[in-house]
Amino acid sequence: MSTETATPNYKVGNERLIRVTDKAANKLASLLERKGNPNGALRLAVVGGGCSGLQYAMDLVDGPKERDILVPTSSVRIVVDPKSALFVSGSVLDYSEDLQKGGFKVTNPNAVAHCSCGESFAV
Repeated sequence: MSTETATPNYKVGNERLIRVTDKAANKLASLLERKGNPNGALRLAVVGGGCSGLQYAMDLVDGPKERDILVPTSSVRIVVDPKSALFVSGSVLDYSEDLQKGGFKVTNPNAVAHCSCGESFAV
């Protein structure tokens, strides 16, 4: 029995799918370093939920899985599944240290409505 794992079959995207600001790239690199995985990635997904119907889910991962799209940008890597890519195409990932609404924020040109709390959107 072999202990080798197959390399996942994924596509490489570019900043037309998602652009990462310098602030977001620096914060992400810091988080990955702190986790002990400086070559890891941020998985950005769109899931059902929230008042407007869709919301973003983010997680630190080792890298892309089968059929994912890997976007190497601003010295960090972003991973998006094909379904989520349809919703986030053209988006910008930023980071803010605001006390009230700080954290990673996605500015999505495809969103036609947002809820008042800013946590969900509709397309």
